[in-house]
Amino acid sequence: MEASQEVVLRVRELSKSFAGIRALDDVQLDVRRGEVHALMGENGAGKSTLMKILVGLVTPDTGEVWLENQSLAGLSLREIRDRGLSMIHQEMLLVPELTVAQNLFLGRESRLLGWLDNRKLNARAAEVLSRMGLNLDPARKARDLSIAEMQLVEIARAISTDARVIIMDEPTSALSDREVAVLFGLIKGLKARGVAVIYISHKMEEISAIADTVTVLRDGRYIATHPAAELSESKLIALMVGRELGTLFPETVSAAGAEVLSVSGLTRAGAFSDISFAIHAGEVLGMGGLMGAGRTEIARVLYGLDQPDSGGIRFDGQAVRIRTPREAIRLGIGYVGEDRKASGFIPKMSVRENLTLGSLTTHVRKGLVSASSEGEAVTRMIESLKIKASGPEQEVVQLSGGNQQKVVIGKVLLALPRLIILDEPTRGIDIGAKAEIYRLIARLKAEGCAILLISSELPELIGLSDRILILAQGKQKALLPASEASQERLLHYAMPA
Repeated sequence: MEASQEVVLRVRELSKSFAGIRALDDVQLDVRRGEVHALMGENGAGKSTLMKILVGLVTPDTGEVWLENQSLAGLSLREIRDRGLSMIHQEMLLVPELTVAQNLFLGRESRLLGWLDNRKLNARAAEVLSRMGLNLDPARKARDLSIAEMQLVEIARAISTDARVIIMDEPTSALSDREVAVLFGLIKGLKARGVAVIYISHKMEEISAIADTVTVLRDGRYIATHPAAELSESKLIALMVGRELGTLFPETVSAAGAEVLSVSGLTRAGAFSDISFAIHAGEVLGMGGLMGAGRTEIARVLYGLDQPDSGGIRFDGQAVRIRTPREAIRLGIGYVGEDRKASGFIPKMSVRENLTLGSLTTHVRKGLVSASSEGEAVTRMIESLKIKASGPEQEVVQLSGGNQQKVVIGKVLLALPRLIILDEPTRGIDIGAKAEIYRLIARLKAEGCAILLISSELPELIGLSDRILILAQGKQKALLPASEASQERLLHYAMPA
């Protein structure tokens, strides 16, 4: 057997239950040296549980894992990492008060450098970052990084361990197309050195571009393993969800109504300048651009989280100044931010409490919250959005990523907005949940809601939008009908001058 075909990681008969619920059921996996092995499945399929077992975060009920023919049973996280198995987590695990360099080598300082010397640490980190083509200051605090920069540091930390197997869990969820290209180049370099990569992503185009082999899990069970070249997108989706999904983007008729919001000459120093556009009832206006283009910064101003330096905002034809999110909500503006875990919901609160967080006053009767009124609204929203939970009192942190996102969107919808700002609404969720959110956007549009859709996924922008606004380096570069848009044309406008 050639070295490239040698199995470096072997999983057999792995099972795990939590509180009587089977998360993994007799799962198997073979990962070969120098291959990119994609692990696919909807949220709740068991991918995260399997990965946590591999790196030592969770102990399986039955089954075993071997790395290079050595069992990993009973080993600690550090021992497993030292054996050569490393993971890039979807959730950011950087320590905010530490620098980029300190986070890169956290727990390995003494082995690498002897006594802790920040100057040596920064120099070593600069070497690693430079090798990856990343322009980041090693002395910068992690708390000052953007989400994309945090993701890149997570990737650099895993690669710097000289691992023989690297698990990448949604590594591109916050990256621009240019940064994705850098990552794919790094992965090809890892393959050439014989490093195996277990790659988890909900982005179908990434799987076809980077994967050699695909294993599918569904409902905690092993379904199949195939060479990636033999799997069409429709066949892969059918394996994941157990059924044909049909057309991903629902067909809608563009019937834009009255103007709901318009901005003219909107400027915030250091973020964006001279932005002008309008959104109408029953219209989806897409907003695209690379990281740092100013998309989220515009959304924050429209929702009152930040203030512009100049320019005007009109809502229903009236000039307005939105000083706070409360004022935005009163106007009829809802906002779903790009980082649901940081600002979208309160993890230890229930589905019910999170859903009514922004509209609780509408259920107050004689100074007290009416349980029946609140309960009816929550039940209606759970059914409408098909939120999968054991009940309204289940903690949101226990839900899958797609269902957490539905709770965030449901919270906004219960405030009855006329304009909804969706910033990366499908980031980090599976294909089935994406399809449901796409259908929800189409339904809201048909009901006359105005939608500002911010997305890094160009097919998503083209498939859902009526018009698309492209930004580059904080400036407005193009505003065109989606019917005239292609990925190549949008990228052309999005690239810095």
